[in-house]
Amino acid sequence: MDFKSILGENCKTGELLKKHTTFKVGGECDYFLTPVTEEELSLCMDIIKRGNLKYYIFGKGSNILADDKGYDGVIISTVGLNNSITHEGNIIEAGAGVGLDKISDYAMENSLTGFEFACGIPGSLGGAIVMNAGAYGGEMSNVLMEVKVLCPDGSIKWKVVSELDLGYRKSNILANNEIVLAAKLKLVYGNRDEIRAQIEDLNNRRSEKQPLEYPSAGSTFKRPEGYFAGKLIDDAGLRGFRLGGAAVSQKHCGFVINYDNASSDDIKKLIEHIKREVDEKFGVKLECEVRMI
Repeated sequence: MDFKSILGENCKTGELLKKHTTFKVGGECDYFLTPVTEEELSLCMDIIKRGNLKYYIFGKGSNILADDKGYDGVIISTVGLNNSITHEGNIIEAGAGVGLDKISDYAMENSLTGFEFACGIPGSLGGAIVMNAGAYGGEMSNVLMEVKVLCPDGSIKWKVVSELDLGYRKSNILANNEIVLAAKLKLVYGNRDEIRAQIEDLNNRRSEKQPLEYPSAGSTFKRPEGYFAGKLIDDAGLRGFRLGGAAVSQKHCGFVINYDNASSDDIKKLIEHIKREVDEKFGVKLECEVRMI
């Protein structure tokens, strides 16, 4: 048995990762797999483990910088995994591949509030849980109830939120070599019109303040304690600073953008330059939020 026999057309070889990242950067990978069922994923993971193959789990590629040299291993995309949303009362259950915007809209249509913060985050539920994604004062830990994971031994478990060690932009899922399959979110009943208005307001604020017109991986740096990364970068005189095709956004200095056909090297060098400048001027060590592969 091989990947192709399990997945058919959902197994691609030599796929360009730039097609699957919001940075629009990244070379070829050996295999790009898109399982749609838990069984398909389990069978693929069996092959990976038996062959001791290198692998990486992708969501919507919204928080990733892939190297132009490519990836000599297997990329597993969860965008089609358990791609459904249901609810019972105020509990929503959704698959790992569902986009946060779809969950936000679904919650609104069912008069459930608490997930509006995620309406404009361009990621999938699985990826958002792994990094405890957040925006505008909310984060996944506020609404997560349980998470369904594929464990390294092949078993499937539901884990309660207290088992995930959630913190600022982190969880223990990657360290445990687990893969998110689905999750349950606990929301509260609200007024549909008010929820819709809040979503519209957040999307407008995002459009006004963030460089959505350029490819990026979202906010590039974690918020340092007691500071704002964007203000530190601006105060360091780096607004609009360019290195090759990569640039610090003029609109929001917390974003490194693919300004003009940037290479992965351009982006990496710019990130390191920003970190050095901020450290030298203010003694603050910025931590990159983007995962590099």
